[in-house]
Amino acid sequence: MGLFDNLFGRKKPRPQQSQPPPLRPAVLPPKKVEPVVDPSKDPNLIKVFDGYGREMFIPKEEWRMNVLPGTLKSNWNNAEQLATIIVSSMTDGFFPDVLAAAEHLHRIDHSSAQSTCIYAVVLMKNHRFDEAEKVLRDYLEKRGEDGSVLTNLAKVYAERNDHGKAMEVLWHALEVDPNQDNGMGWYEAIHREKGGPAAGLEALQRVAALPGSWRPQLWLARHALQTRKPEEALKLYHGCLGRVGHPVPADLLMQMSGDLGNTGHLPEILQLVEPHFDARIHGLPVGNNLIKAHLDLGQIEAARRVLDQLYALNRMDWKQTLSFWDGEIGKAQIAADKPIRQAELQITMLTNEGPIWLKPSSPAAELFPAKSPESLLIAFIGSSVETPTNSKRVERQVADDRGRFSRALPMFFAEQVEFRSRARSEYLVPWIMNDGGGFLLSGVPWKDEDAANYSRQTQVKSDYVVVCHLKATSETWALELRLVRSIDGKCLATAEDSFVAAAPQNTLFNLAQRLLAMLADHAEVELQNAPPLYKIPEGEQLPFYLVRLEQLLAVRCSGMDGASAGNLTGERDILDGNIQLCAANPQNVCTRILLAQMLLAMKRVRPQINPEFKEKIALLQKEKTLPEPAGSVIQRMFNEAMGS
Repeated sequence: MGLFDNLFGRKKPRPQQSQPPPLRPAVLPPKKVEPVVDPSKDPNLIKVFDGYGREMFIPKEEWRMNVLPGTLKSNWNNAEQLATIIVSSMTDGFFPDVLAAAEHLHRIDHSSAQSTCIYAVVLMKNHRFDEAEKVLRDYLEKRGEDGSVLTNLAKVYAERNDHGKAMEVLWHALEVDPNQDNGMGWYEAIHREKGGPAAGLEALQRVAALPGSWRPQLWLARHALQTRKPEEALKLYHGCLGRVGHPVPADLLMQMSGDLGNTGHLPEILQLVEPHFDARIHGLPVGNNLIKAHLDLGQIEAARRVLDQLYALNRMDWKQTLSFWDGEIGKAQIAADKPIRQAELQITMLTNEGPIWLKPSSPAAELFPAKSPESLLIAFIGSSVETPTNSKRVERQVADDRGRFSRALPMFFAEQVEFRSRARSEYLVPWIMNDGGGFLLSGVPWKDEDAANYSRQTQVKSDYVVVCHLKATSETWALELRLVRSIDGKCLATAEDSFVAAAPQNTLFNLAQRLLAMLADHAEVELQNAPPLYKIPEGEQLPFYLVRLEQLLAVRCSGMDGASAGNLTGERDILDGNIQLCAANPQNVCTRILLAQMLLAMKRVRPQINPEFKEKIALLQKEKTLPEPAGSVIQRMFNEAMGS
């Protein structure tokens, strides 16, 4: 029996008992039991990413002593990378630590104004003003006048408190290049601090009168918007765009889109900025504003297109922001969908035989012992949760952790029965067929007779059905299991236990043991030891494993006929989460198969995404090698998923 190819049982549960169908998976780590201080807000920590995209924080001093020297050394002769590292290190205040690197950068890239300025700034930050002046003057003598070099020379004079000379050199720097952000901003600030906002505005107007200027006009447009003169601002913006070349500078588009957005001129953002947007050049700062403008105007697909362009660049430092917009787009899609009319609901059951990550046709099936088709078949059904509100209205919702757990827990128990007994397992998933499809989430448990009836309608009739019902009305959740005989709908045994949502592992394994005992006592199921390769993450990793199970279900369902494309968002977070689960459990065959199956499913529904993860998969397979034959089998699955 193939996955989800057995649609049956079009009976409708009583509408007043139905909860709305969550239509999208999302990556929500379990809630923390205790509040945790956000390390990103600690000024003494530096954020880094490993090869799998995992975010980590290390103390600044540890970075300075143990990481920075090696990073500088490994990029010693790459001027572009070395410059980036030096500038970043100066942002963190490591001025003495990058002095030798800045000097070397200037030596290997002496014709570059940028490298000259970086070296001069590092010298100034180390209070070596005479040397900084010499470096800057040498450049001007040999290479000619440059606005940024002159501006930094003006800063040398300012550091010596020679403000008259500093102002003279600064103005000349603006005459050479009136569009340098640093110099123009400094010039405006000097006059504003002396004479107030009007003096700052006059300073901008003086710079705007210089030939070839466009940046001061950008600032004048901001003032026009703030004083409610949008026509004047738009005229200035058109003038800016007419003076710059291509590609348009990223900071120009960022300021233009930000100022227009802050003053409520959203259509103008799309008219002026979007035609010039190139994700590779303008990146997140501009893309962020475009996504927001599209969403605020209700243009969901356009927002998704911009987001996809940014995701494709594989910038780990953008991940948090892009994930946020992914969620916002999902919410907007739900809000935009037409309301579900209770009387028109068309509900069916989807079935899956065995673990969701072990399709009978998969190469991975050869790694585990086959079950006899004569074995007892135990069905599992969940998708019911009691919540604090339990509204009886039928409405669309964004998937939350309660809904995901209600679908993941039957899969978890089905696995336990599949591998720790001689019985076979399958689970049933209620699915709404109309209006783009979606999971059905009920606010009350399935009645024993209804569950038994559904379990008898599968292609191979089940002998027993286990009803899983989640009670999540407080921070402490409870899970109820009911063992029902399919032939007559009689409940033979029950088990219930409670757990903290963030730490369900002990309770779930205990309930699994009790369930197996119930099956042995009441269904004469013969128990056995699990095969050696069946090991799933334990401890704090188990909740993440459960989320990945549900996400594989969601990805596959999103590819069904009639399913809306908007049902699935957060695709890259899903794949990232699976990779990180594998990295945290490096010798676990089951999580690696789960990742391979996720990639295969994603290839069918979002084929453009998998190539973005090729390097991470290769790194995982190289650094976290699995024993044979599992390693080769899973590599074949990865090759298929990646199209190689």
